[in-house]
Amino acid sequence: MQLRPLGNTGLRVSALGLGMAALGRPGYINLGHAADMQGDTSPAAMLARAHALLDQAWAAGIRYFDAARSYGRGEEFLGAWLRSRGLDPATVVVGSKWGYTYTAGWRVDAEQHEVKEHTLPVLQRQWRESQALLAPYLRLYQIHSATFDSGVLTRSEVLGELARLKSEGISIGLSLSGANQAAVLEAARAITVDGVALFDAVQATWNLLEPSCGPALAAAHQDGMGVIVKEAVANGRLTPRSQDATVHTVLAPIAAAHGVTVDAVALAAALAQPWANVVLSGAATGSQLAANLAATSVRLSPAELARLATLAEPPADYWAARSRLPWN
Repeated sequence: MQLRPLGNTGLRVSALGLGMAALGRPGYINLGHAADMQGDTSPAAMLARAHALLDQAWAAGIRYFDAARSYGRGEEFLGAWLRSRGLDPATVVVGSKWGYTYTAGWRVDAEQHEVKEHTLPVLQRQWRESQALLAPYLRLYQIHSATFDSGVLTRSEVLGELARLKSEGISIGLSLSGANQAAVLEAARAITVDGVALFDAVQATWNLLEPSCGPALAAAHQDGMGVIVKEAVANGRLTPRSQDATVHTVLAPIAAAHGVTVDAVALAAALAQPWANVVLSGAATGSQLAANLAATSVRLSPAELARLATLAEPPADYWAARSRLPWN
């Protein structure tokens, strides 16, 4: 898989990346996640499953891996794999995120799976934790789900600490979530510390159901920010597990024409965006990852992209539906 620049960060990444959200904890909101765990969510079983998938991803040319402090043991599993395989830090890019604390206690039925807090003490604590698990591979550190409500973009002490990390060679980014992703990104692009733009990269939700952030991501890309696409298969709503007949009606014929599965078409649509540097796979099984990897060989025609664009939902409707997805 050919490498490309992640904006102006100086980092080189693969077009497809692998996220640890579904691999580092027993419960997640992806459709059918419980079935993917094969009845065994013990830490040992999940570690083995994660390492097998990471091996498969590496063999396929994936060189960008995404984690977060709230992904259960995701950072731990990823760091252990990197070290056990003896990988040269210069050959791989790891991004992680701070701002959520995992609180589920390894239970799928927990009342609360994570707690969000974008304060300086949390940043400082979680940076130390991420470094302990992922150094020297950790190259990008991101605010996890930056929103106006969390106040993180106006906390000078937090922004100053992020600028300090940037001065030490760490690329700084933010991930986005919710119907106002574009507005948050616009505000973030304007933030400078001592005259230097703070954010080097952005990770945002873009998929065929929720493409509204596209113009803002294009503008950020034009500015030189690296752009990482998450949730390109909409937590399973753009996969064979989807219960939406309209999705299948639109996706299935295109998938059949290219000899791939519907999730590969959804990922191919994201890969086709000229501003996208990395599109994350959220695969939890080897067969899912193999299906996702097929997206890299799919070239969608203008007519197919136009047909796929008809799947877009009003952002408020999309995010309301996402908020109702159960942890499983």
